[in-house]
Amino acid sequence: MGNVMLVYKIMPEGTETDLEEIKEKIRSIVEESGEFKGSNEEKVAFGLKAIVAKIVIPDEGGIVDEMEEKLRDIDHVQSVEAEDITLID
Repeated sequence: MGNVMLVYKIMPEGTETDLEEIKEKIRSIVEESGEFKGSNEEKVAFGLKAIVAKIVIPDEGGIVDEMEEKLRDIDHVQSVEAEDITLID
């Protein structure tokens, strides 16, 4: 099996949410089973910014759903949306 590159758009609860804190939690979660390839912030509207995170994990049964669920469970995260899922290696 190969690996999967995941790109997630992670929406915070509001404009006052500490995006750096969320990024650190994302990194911590990802590094348990994969590799954090970086993130950037994307303007959404009226000062609200989303985090676009790039993650590489093994292509194993259920791990993509498990990763998405863990990201949703981060405090102050409103939603997580998969923007791209690509098989690599």
